[in-house]
Amino acid sequence: MSNALRIFQGQFGRVALLDMDGALIHHAHPHCHVLIKASGADTFFSVRHRLHPLRDDTAVLINTWEPHSYAHQPGAPGTVILALYIEPRWLAEMQRDFTACACPGFFPQPCCELTPHIRRLADRMADELLFNDEMGEQHEQALMELMIAIIDQFSEWRSLRGIRSLAQTPAKDFRVRSAVRYMRQTLGEEFNADRVARAAGLSRAHLFRLFQNAMQITPALYFNVLRMENAIDSLARGGQNVTEISEQLGFAAPSHFTRFFRNNQGVTPTEYRRVVNLLHRPESSPPS
Repeated sequence: MSNALRIFQGQFGRVALLDMDGALIHHAHPHCHVLIKASGADTFFSVRHRLHPLRDDTAVLINTWEPHSYAHQPGAPGTVILALYIEPRWLAEMQRDFTACACPGFFPQPCCELTPHIRRLADRMADELLFNDEMGEQHEQALMELMIAIIDQFSEWRSLRGIRSLAQTPAKDFRVRSAVRYMRQTLGEEFNADRVARAAGLSRAHLFRLFQNAMQITPALYFNVLRMENAIDSLARGGQNVTEISEQLGFAAPSHFTRFFRNNQGVTPTEYRRVVNLLHRPESSPPS
C-alpha cells in the first residue's frame, strides 16, 4: 500500500513525498504538477495517452487540468516520488512572466531529462521535506528555486508571455460557466450528467463537446477534481472528521470516500491528515 511520508500545504499549493507502490486512476489537478523520482525503482506515468518514464534523470510535467494516471505495475517495487502541486496564482505572483502557467501548452513535453542543476535542487527539496519538520522559509525558498529552474528549462513561458491564463479567464461560453457553477453548488451530490446538462440548457452530448473544448477535461472528471480539492482542503484544516467530510461531499458511506481518495491521491484520507502540515491557511476559493 502506498504511503505519504511528508506533505506540506500552503498558498503555493502542495509538496509531497509519496512512497508509491500502487496505481492511480485517471485524474487531474488544478495545478502545475511536477513529478520527480526521489528514490526507489524506476516507474511510469500515463500522460496524453502514452507512458512516460520516471527515472533519476527524468521529470514528468503535467499541465493544469491535464488528465493523467500512475501506471505502477502490479508486484513492481515501490518508488518514492517528489510530487509538486503548484498553484498557478502563486507562480504568477512570484514572477509576472509566469502568468500563463495555467495554459494547456505551458509544459509542451510531458517528460523531460533533468539537468544536473535541477536534480540537485530536487534532492535539496526532498531533504528539506524529510529532515526539517517545521515548514518555513527554507522550504518555500527551496520550492521557489526548483520551480523557477523547471519552468525556465522546460516550459513555454517565453512564447506565452503576456497571455492571460485559463485560471484567470473563465470559459467564454455561458453554458459552460453555468455547468461549472452548478457542479460547484452540488458537490454534496453524486455527479449526474443529465442534471448538469439541464442546468446548462444543453443535451448531454452537447455539454460533453462544449465542456471538453472549453476546459480540456470532461465534466465528470472536472467534478471529481472539485470534490478532491475540497476534501484535501478540509482534511488539512482539521475542522471536520473523515465521516463528516464524506457526508458533506455526498458519499454514501465513509468507505466509499476513502476508496475515492486513495484512488486519486494514493493514500487514505486518514493518512493524509496525519502527515499534512500547513505552512499557513490557504485561501478557500475553489479552483477555476
